[in-house]
Amino acid sequence: MVEFFEHVAFETATEIEQLSRLAYELRENHHAILKQHDAESEMALLQQIQTGKVTEHPAYEHYLAARILADTREEVRATLAECLKEANQK
Repeated sequence: MVEFFEHVAFETATEIEQLSRLAYELRENHHAILKQHDAESEMALLQQIQTGKVTEHPAYEHYLAARILADTREEVRATLAECLKEANQK
């Protein structure tokens, strides 16, 4: 099996590892927040708030936190994709 990191600079490999860990932690925290309300997504949680299924506070703060975590994870994934692209070009 070919080692992916064999020809990747140490600094780049470290950045890839850190970004991967961050993306994982963001995903897990996102799931944990939504799980508190048995919601599958941020939009499902917002709908629960709007229909009165859950109380507005702290559910709305949880909704905002889930949105921020999801948006941040997408940004991290995009950065990670760029790092991987650069690593494959070298």
